[in-house]
Amino acid sequence: MRQLEEHIEQGEGKRSTQPKQNPIRAVIIGAGHRSMLYASYSVSHADELEIVGVVEPDDVRRKMAMDAYRLPPERCYTSIEQMTAGPLIADVAFNGTMDYLHVATTLPLLEAGYDVLLEKPIGVSEEEVRELQAAANRLGRTVMICHELRFAPFYAEIRKRILEGAIGEIINMQFAENVSYHHIASAYVRGKWNSQKSGGSSMLMAKCCHDLDLMVWMKAGIRPKHVSSMGGRMFFREEQKPAGAGTRCLVDCPLVDSCEYSAKKMYLELNLWGAYVWHGIEHLGERPTEEQKRESLCTDNPFGRCVWASDNDVVDHQAVVVEFADGGTGTFSLNGNTAKPCRRLHLVGTRGEIEGVLEDGFFTLRYPDLSATHGYREEQVNVDVTDNMHGGGDMRLVTDFLRVVRGEEPSLSTTTLDDSVYGHFVGFAADRSRVGGQQVQL
Repeated sequence: MRQLEEHIEQGEGKRSTQPKQNPIRAVIIGAGHRSMLYASYSVSHADELEIVGVVEPDDVRRKMAMDAYRLPPERCYTSIEQMTAGPLIADVAFNGTMDYLHVATTLPLLEAGYDVLLEKPIGVSEEEVRELQAAANRLGRTVMICHELRFAPFYAEIRKRILEGAIGEIINMQFAENVSYHHIASAYVRGKWNSQKSGGSSMLMAKCCHDLDLMVWMKAGIRPKHVSSMGGRMFFREEQKPAGAGTRCLVDCPLVDSCEYSAKKMYLELNLWGAYVWHGIEHLGERPTEEQKRESLCTDNPFGRCVWASDNDVVDHQAVVVEFADGGTGTFSLNGNTAKPCRRLHLVGTRGEIEGVLEDGFFTLRYPDLSATHGYREEQVNVDVTDNMHGGGDMRLVTDFLRVVRGEEPSLSTTTLDDSVYGHFVGFAADRSRVGGQQVQL
């Protein structure tokens, strides 16, 4: 929440030097962290974007959006149906609802005449994704998926080098996302994505459809053909619970001051993941007191539960193998519960290779060279990595979306809905393969 407040107060993103016409008018759909973050672009780019309305069933969140953007009460709606029953009030919608609501809320927006910036994943099943794709194409509407990593300078520069032929044809790709222990505990063990039944998406799709999209993007134009996957929930389960541990950290656990997963340490002392943890008690005000937070963690707040005594059922690790139509292969490894969070890649081509870690702010080009000491030569490429999330891609995504809506030339990173679906199809196939224990053909 603190980061979101900073975005709203200061704004982010690089201002285009091209003169603009009237600002694009946008309505917020679901006033949660992601859509409010995208909307904050309007603070420092008022000539490009104007927030004119909000759809949010929660009274507190709706009031927060209303106050942040000085919206009139008649432009603050409790449902999509309420808004679309009237005339068009904006050019675009920023849809940041929960995964299982993405398609159900986007379809009426498209029918009403809105272009949509839609938070990932597109939908919770292949059937949903195809339904939305068909509707967008039929209506001629723009739906851009929030694959922010495409816009991170790290990945954008790598894609540029690939298009220039820097490493030749890609033979193999290795991607990995290492999710920190406090992130997986907060979002996928205690939080609202801890069960596919309630959140709608598997952990692979909720967390890593970014990475699967990147894999397919690097091989753009060559479709994935076969998918295999393995993984499961190995660590965050009752059998791994330390001896003597309780069920709620601040109620009955003698390890509350020593456990790395302690709700007291994570959420009270370090104030980690506040946008997730305190959503359920926002009825107490925008900034609950320490006493209110503690009482919440001691009673009904799911974030107060022991990580080994929660109702989570999603994987904490998963491996995915993809074969492409040209014979090239890609692997992706989801590693939950790591000490250091980071995203890694290693691309091997017919002429050379690219290797790097997003958070390091550089990647390495490497080429065979018998005249070199080690039999190869290297070139380090530094990129501009900012402090905002997704390697600096968040606000660049908004800039690109507005550019596309205005009819201007899209960037290298632009993703159309017809392009975005393939990474999702790989993810859905991977989950089928993991559960069924067999290779899936696309």
